[in-house]
Amino acid sequence: MTLPRSSGVLLHPTSLPGPYGIGDIGPAAHRWLDWLAGSGCTYWQVLPLGPTGYGDSPYFCFSAFAGNPYLVSPELLVNDGLLARSALAARPEFARDRVDFGQVIPWKLGLLDRAHERFLNDPPGDSLTRYRAFRRAHAGWLDDYSLFMALKEAYGGGSWAGWPAPIRHRRPAALEGARTSLAGDVEKQAFRQFLFFDQWGRLRARARRLGLQIMGDAPFYVAADSADVWAHPDLFALDRDLRPTVVAGVPPDYFTETGQLWGNPIYAWERHAADGYAWWIARLQSLLELTDLLRIDHFRAFVDYWEVPAGSPTAATGRWVPGPGAAFFARVRQALGGLPIVPEDLGELHPAVPALLAEVGLPGMKVMQFAYDGDPRNPFLPEHHPENCVVYTGTHDNDTTTGWYRSLPPSERRRWRAAVGGDGRRIAWSLITRAWESRAFLAVAPMQDLLGLGSDARMNTPGSFGRNWVWRMTPGAAGRRLQQRLADLNRRTRRRRSR
Repeated sequence: MTLPRSSGVLLHPTSLPGPYGIGDIGPAAHRWLDWLAGSGCTYWQVLPLGPTGYGDSPYFCFSAFAGNPYLVSPELLVNDGLLARSALAARPEFARDRVDFGQVIPWKLGLLDRAHERFLNDPPGDSLTRYRAFRRAHAGWLDDYSLFMALKEAYGGGSWAGWPAPIRHRRPAALEGARTSLAGDVEKQAFRQFLFFDQWGRLRARARRLGLQIMGDAPFYVAADSADVWAHPDLFALDRDLRPTVVAGVPPDYFTETGQLWGNPIYAWERHAADGYAWWIARLQSLLELTDLLRIDHFRAFVDYWEVPAGSPTAATGRWVPGPGAAFFARVRQALGGLPIVPEDLGELHPAVPALLAEVGLPGMKVMQFAYDGDPRNPFLPEHHPENCVVYTGTHDNDTTTGWYRSLPPSERRRWRAAVGGDGRRIAWSLITRAWESRAFLAVAPMQDLLGLGSDARMNTPGSFGRNWVWRMTPGAAGRRLQQRLADLNRRTRRRRSR
C-alpha cells in the first residue's frame, strides 16, 4: 500500500484547547481541522478513541468498539437543545494546559446525564429517530457494551471478574434480569454512545469537505476488564471460571531485565480462525467507520507473541507463540476490500515481521529519534527509508523531540547537530524537515514537536503512571505563523495536499 506523498499531525482530541477541562470533538476540533487544512497536511492522526478506564490510557479501554464519552462536546449539546447554556457556567476552574481526569470525569458525566434527562422528557428535533436508528445499526456491540457499563456502575466500578457468577458467566436469566432492573442505566450508556458517534460523524464530515483524512489507532490487545472479553469469553484464553490462563507482555531486553507484563488476555486464535476472524473484521469495520486509515499497535504479534502464564510476577517466564500470520490479512482484505492499515513494527522484531509486511504489502514505521546513532546502516536514517513507509519524528510513547534531545549526553548532541545541521536550538524542526524530505509516502509529527515543546508536554512514558495522557495545547498555540511554516515545508517537499 503506497499512497500519494503527504503529511500529517499527531494530536489526540483530549489535547485540543478549550474551557471544559479536556479537549473534545466540538467547535475547537472543527477549528483544528481548518488549521490543519490550511497547513497543506492531509492526515490528522489520533490515538484510540475508546472509553478509557483505570489510568486513563486510550490503550486500555472498556470496549474495542465504543467511543469515549469524555470527548463529547458540551457546546454542541447546548447547540442541539440537549443542555441549557447555564449548565456550562457552573464549571470547575480547569487547567488550560493539562487534563485533570479526576476533576473532569464527574463533571462531564453529570452534563451527559442532564442531557439524557432532557432527551427523555423532550427530545429535540429528530434526535429520537436518529437515536433509535443508531441503536439498531450498532446493536451487535452496543447492547452488550451498554449492559456491561450499567453493571459496572451498579457493582461499584470494579472489574467484571468480581461480579456474581451468574452475571459473570452470562447466564440468560441473570442477563435478562439485569437488563430489566438496570433498563434506565443501560439506556443512559447507549445514549452517551449516540452522542459520541453523532458528534464524531459531524467532525469527520467536515474533514472530508476539507480534503482531510483521519488516521485512527487500534491496540492489538483488548483490556481484561472490557465488554469484549465479558461478552466473548470463547475468543480468549480463559479458564472455566473465566480467568486468563495466559496474559500478554514482552520479554526481557536491553531496557528491561524482567520484560514488560501487560496483563491483557491472549486471543484464542484457533477460535477466531474457525469463524473467519469475524470479531476482528467487525472491529476493524467499526473503527474504519470513524477513520480512513488505521494504525495497529504491536504488529509483530500477528507473527508471534509473548505469552506469560497468568499469575507470573514478571514477563520473564513467557514464551513465543506463533500468531495468525498472512491468513488473517487475506481474510481481512477480502472482507474490507483492501488493507487501509499502518502497522506499528518498532522494537526488536522476528525476521518474519518484515517478510509479512512485504507479503501483504503494508507499510512499516520509521522514527527519526532512532536514526542518527552513528551507524550508517541504521534503517531509520532517511536515506534508507523505502517509499512504502510512514516516518515520524517521534510517537506518543517517545519524549518530545526537544525534551529527548536535551536529555542526551553532550557527545550525542554533537553527533546529532553534525548530522542534521544547526545549533540544536530548533532540533524538533530539524527532524521534522528531515522526515518531510524522506522518501516515505507519509510523514507525521506530533503537535508537541511542531510547537518545539519540552518534556513537560510528553504524552506518555511507558511503564509509568500518574502524568500520562494529560497534555493539552493552549489556546492560540496553533497560530497563523506556524501554519504558514508548515505549509511552506509541505510545498517544498511536495507533500502539500491537493484538493
